[in-house]
Amino acid sequence: MLPRAPPQSAGRRDQERPADLPRLRGLSRGVGVEAEHDDTDETERGRVASLATAVGRGMRRGGERARAGVYAVADRIIANAPRIPVRDLATLRKQFPGLGPEELADKLVAGAAGGAATVGAGVGAAAMLPAPPAMPTELAAEIVGVASIEIKLIAELHEVYGVRAPGTARQRAMAYLGAWSEERGIDVAQPATVNAALGVHMKRELRQQVLKRSFRNMPVLAPFLIGAAVGATMNRRDTKKLARKVRKDLRARQVPWNLPLPLTK
Repeated sequence: MLPRAPPQSAGRRDQERPADLPRLRGLSRGVGVEAEHDDTDETERGRVASLATAVGRGMRRGGERARAGVYAVADRIIANAPRIPVRDLATLRKQFPGLGPEELADKLVAGAAGGAATVGAGVGAAAMLPAPPAMPTELAAEIVGVASIEIKLIAELHEVYGVRAPGTARQRAMAYLGAWSEERGIDVAQPATVNAALGVHMKRELRQQVLKRSFRNMPVLAPFLIGAAVGATMNRRDTKKLARKVRKDLRARQVPWNLPLPLTK
């Protein structure tokens, strides 16, 4: 038989135990670090969630303010429309003697484009200031001012092409306002297209037009980048583009002038 190994003494076992203690302590510290990391991750996730909630709330508030601004501008345009002075065909022919329908329409478009350019130049110049004063108000004023010029142009183009909208002056103003919001000429042969201008559909289209104009004119408000010249150019271009669309519709429904007016000296 082989001799047995002598049993280890208790003292020897106690001497070997401390050698394992650093490793055990390291493991315990690692567990503590992992727990600390878990707490940190939870805190970070909570901060991110709170930030996302705050951003979402701010975006909703911003959207509500933007919507309220669009509605306010649309209401101002509706209120101003019946007060826009519109010249009838006889007055226009007296003021521009010797011109046919197309030449007279060209004159009206040129005048309206110049007026819209002046409004755009004013807002563009204000945007070049180091601290632009109340730019949302400036932008709203530009949209209302250009809308008034273009609605007047649309109304007088209907006079030139002999397709005046039916009804009272206010009803005609609302019809021309609907034509502006939809960028088209009025079809007087279809009363529904005129009556619809007074309803919910017109207001919805008008608000969409105001919103489109707001985004389209926003670059004019960039300080030190774009100024009066660009504001004028943008408005002149947009007014001429609108006139082309309306004139195309009106030519298809044009009513010839009955009697020529005498030329004035």
